[in-house]
Amino acid sequence: MHRSSTASASTKRLSAIGVAVALAAGTLVTLTPTAAHAAAGASLPFTSAEAESATTTGTKIGPDFTQGTLASEASGRQAVRLASGQRVEFTAPRAANAVNVAYSVPDGQSGTLNVYVNGTKLAKTIAVTSKYSYVDTGWIAGSKTHHLYDNARVLLGRHVQAGDKIAFEAANTQVTVDVADFEQVASAASQPAGSVSVTAKGADPSGQGDSTQAFRDAIAAAQGGVVWIPPGDYKLTSSLNGVHNVTLQGAGGWHSVVHTSRFIDQSSSSGNVHIKDFAVIGEVTERVDSNPDNFVNGSLGPGSSVSGMWLQHLKVGLWLMGNNDNLVVENNRFLDMTADGLNLNGTAKNVRVRNNFLRNQGDDALAMWSLNSPDTNSSFESNTISQPNLANGIAIYGGTDITVKNNLISDTNALGSGIAISNQKFMDPFHPLAGTITVDGNTLVRAGAMNPNWNHPMGALRVDSYDSAIEATVNITNTTITDSPYSAFEFVSGGGRGYAVKNVNVSGATVNNPGTVVVQAEAQGAAKFSDVTASSVGAAGVYNCPYPAGSGTFSLTDGGGNSGWSSSWSDCASWPQPGQGNPDPEPGRNLAKGRPATATGSQDVYTPGKAVDGDANTYWESVNNAFPQALTVDLGSGQAVRRLVLKLPPSSVWGARWAAPTAPRTRRWWARRATASTRRPATRSPSPCPTAPMCGT
Repeated sequence: MHRSSTASASTKRLSAIGVAVALAAGTLVTLTPTAAHAAAGASLPFTSAEAESATTTGTKIGPDFTQGTLASEASGRQAVRLASGQRVEFTAPRAANAVNVAYSVPDGQSGTLNVYVNGTKLAKTIAVTSKYSYVDTGWIAGSKTHHLYDNARVLLGRHVQAGDKIAFEAANTQVTVDVADFEQVASAASQPAGSVSVTAKGADPSGQGDSTQAFRDAIAAAQGGVVWIPPGDYKLTSSLNGVHNVTLQGAGGWHSVVHTSRFIDQSSSSGNVHIKDFAVIGEVTERVDSNPDNFVNGSLGPGSSVSGMWLQHLKVGLWLMGNNDNLVVENNRFLDMTADGLNLNGTAKNVRVRNNFLRNQGDDALAMWSLNSPDTNSSFESNTISQPNLANGIAIYGGTDITVKNNLISDTNALGSGIAISNQKFMDPFHPLAGTITVDGNTLVRAGAMNPNWNHPMGALRVDSYDSAIEATVNITNTTITDSPYSAFEFVSGGGRGYAVKNVNVSGATVNNPGTVVVQAEAQGAAKFSDVTASSVGAAGVYNCPYPAGSGTFSLTDGGGNSGWSSSWSDCASWPQPGQGNPDPEPGRNLAKGRPATATGSQDVYTPGKAVDGDANTYWESVNNAFPQALTVDLGSGQAVRRLVLKLPPSSVWGARWAAPTAPRTRRWWARRATASTRRPATRSPSPCPTAPMCGT
């Protein structure tokens, strides 16, 4: 298990083989965002159901927080693996005529999912492929491959009701099913009066011919009006530009589909561009940052909007530079990008990005990056973000008077937090955070990760003075953080130069089951906390160790109403590990001392009781050349066990045994014990265990 709160001994005995301990594992609380956090996130036209909660003949995997695993990148950190012929059966949570399935197949493979409704096999199948997955990112330490899942959708051709049984069967390859979205898709919309249809200009709705010129001609003919994209599949072989003062409208994202990896690429526009109600599905299979493989690359101009779009298999959904003032991006789906979902790349004023759904983004799902000039008075509001598999759910890199409000973010991975408020500039000219940054009403579930490049945990919500001090006022209010694998709030100078994090106010937060600490402070500066309540804290309330050492102190001001996180982690030389508990919860406490001990074998006078007699000069020695060995200590009653420490006696005592005929084997046994124990987080404790070779506290 990679996540647990303080564990309790499941029996009256503590059994050890080397350093393995039989403990009751902590329970990972999984929350379905659409059900558990209705107040935050987008209002969506579909209802999601998790595969691990369905009936299956396959194998459930997870939960797991290990970088680069199928379970770790899955929604809820769990999924169901199906061998060919196995199936997973969902109970439909609502009336639906369409389903979108998030899945993964082994690298280099493809196949199909058979679909069953109430036991009847449909003629329709779902094609599954690894084509858009397994993105290699060589600069990441550890696992260098991520983006393991993909999404595939099907119109069932019939209506199912809530409570009906919908099953998916792996037909000819292994398929890991993560989540299914059930949706009642409306009929195709009708052509607006006075609009110019792309088919009237020669577009091919079969998807066989190149419709690029037909789209360009329709846009030119419809200036000030509407370009109509009827139901069908349209292939574009190059991007559109010179798009301004026009509406591009389809019959709905399930009906009108444009196949291209580069839809609009233009550095400027006079604006008044409105794009709505169709799908753009690309063919991007790797991330090449120099390529404009985006739905929109550049600018739509002022007063524009994007709504009701289905965007998939692109590098970025919207990479916005230049004048995009007063832009509204709402009610869209962003799926399976190899990089960001949306990035306001400077000079954005009064932009509203709201009520969007983003799953499986290969970088920041939503980002503002104030390059060249600041993003100003712009907001990310009421979005639902799931499984950004490389970076943050929402990232604010500089900017003035920015708002992040009422978003639901879950299951971040590898290099990211749920929300990052940062002065990381990447390049110049950069405009740091200024004015007031409002972070209000957000819910973060299983957010945060172990950064493999730093070997460093990242909190669910991070404020980062990476390249310069935080001078803006950062108000973090009404936040809910649940099941963060590491900390809830992190204050850090990620560039390692010790810049201050100042002017931070945290109020009205509820933190449940953080893996390590509530506050992870690693920079000089200050923050005020009011009405922050925490429960089931994994290690301690506060880790306060500014980096680099000697760079200054971080002050936590108690504004009142705080509870459940008053303890502090006392060892700045070691990271608290998930569920580890404080390194010194009760000095001198040794549950094993003097308790009855037995073993699978012992040698000479080195009997099991010597391991728990409190004398550092005596010890238990196993029978030579017989492994594994087990030492069992009867604690007499159920106990809360936070750590197990195995200690070597002084070398002056047991080193003398090396002279005996059995020395080589004895030396190897102690080496096995020492090597194994030093890999356990508990042995990083700064305070000494009582002098017995083994102690549990």
